[in-house]
Amino acid sequence: MDRKSPLVRGVVAVAAGLVLVALVITCAGPLFWLFKAATSTSTETLAQPFGLWPSGLHWENVTAAWSTVRFGTYLRNTLIICAGAWFFGLLVATTGGYGIAVLRPAYAKVVEIAVLATLFIPGVVSLVALYLTVVNLPLLNVNLLNTFWAVWLPGAASAFNVLLVSRYFQAIPRELFEAARIDGAGAFRVFWSLVLPLAKPILGVVSLLTIIGAYKDFLWPLLALPDHDLQPISVALPRVESSTDLGVFMAALFVSVVIPVALFLVFQRQFLRAAGSAGAIKG
Repeated sequence: MDRKSPLVRGVVAVAAGLVLVALVITCAGPLFWLFKAATSTSTETLAQPFGLWPSGLHWENVTAAWSTVRFGTYLRNTLIICAGAWFFGLLVATTGGYGIAVLRPAYAKVVEIAVLATLFIPGVVSLVALYLTVVNLPLLNVNLLNTFWAVWLPGAASAFNVLLVSRYFQAIPRELFEAARIDGAGAFRVFWSLVLPLAKPILGVVSLLTIIGAYKDFLWPLLALPDHDLQPISVALPRVESSTDLGVFMAALFVSVVIPVALFLVFQRQFLRAAGSAGAIKG
């Protein structure tokens, strides 16, 4: 009844507009300023931080970032790390969740509790032990430092992803598994032909979380990849900041920020659909 009043509708419209403007400024404002700084000279950014291109757009900063900062090399390393983290992360999450939720061996509950308990251990506590393990891999006696394996393998062991996938698998009707076993399907066939096709929504969510986590990770790649030629963007850019022109450095920062934003905008429909249906399944 109140919304029938023109005054109430006007106040609500104005309030909604102000909230929308505030959200746009808060979310898109920093990205726009970074773009402005990336296409301005260092002198203009320092003298007029909010001046809109006094001498025009300087696209050469972006070009210089690829040659001066070696941005292309660090971007390639980042993509390799993200691809490996995605593959091994999905492998561990799906097989671990399948074993806990579908196969259900006698010790499944103990394993699930043990995996859950690791979530309460701060990552910094196990950092030294993890580093020593990578330096001298047990049984194999191999040093994994300065190899992408040193980043891929520890990152794949995500207790959160295993539990998230196992909860989704538990929601799949048991009748489907029983029917598959009656038809003669083994454990691998059930996993490959039945579980994975039904798990596309949760696999999309886990994939996005894994790729974003690998893209922005800083501390562990810094320790595991001391060779500058193997470091990702998150490690390389802070290292070269002091020796790089401000405009060129801001251009490199802008490209590194806009890549994940662009990927999300391209795949936002798939991600939002996956996130919305990840908690339920109908058989």
